[in-house]
Amino acid sequence: MAGGPSSGSDDDDLISGINVTPLVDIVLVLLIIFMVTATYIVRAAFEVDLPRAAHGGEPTGTLLSVVLTRDGQLYLDGVRRSEPELVERTRQAVARDREARVVISADRLALHGAVVRVIDVVRGAGVSRFAINIEKER
Repeated sequence: MAGGPSSGSDDDDLISGINVTPLVDIVLVLLIIFMVTATYIVRAAFEVDLPRAAHGGEPTGTLLSVVLTRDGQLYLDGVRRSEPELVERTRQAVARDREARVVISADRLALHGAVVRVIDVVRGAGVSRFAINIEKER
């Protein structure tokens, strides 16, 4: 009779395979969104008022990010560092990658001498290429 446990009905078979392609697509999109917004999150956390310039480009390649706040505090890749720590970490980065670059984000109200000192420190640590981060004028 129909409807018994051994009737051979294919409607009640369990799905034994899971398609992971949509999951991978969603994870990759989230990863891209995180990578794009990460630089803005770190920059906003230190409240640095960047100077404005009409012409400037986005840096590419391996970068170290140095932030100088208006009260003279130094941050390297989002972590507060002293000047000797900045020198040591920069030397380590140059030892790993000879083409390492530094992007210096200094507050508009930071002292000019402090900015020049940061430039001198990173150049003394072996960095030959650096950039000063600005905010583009609209």
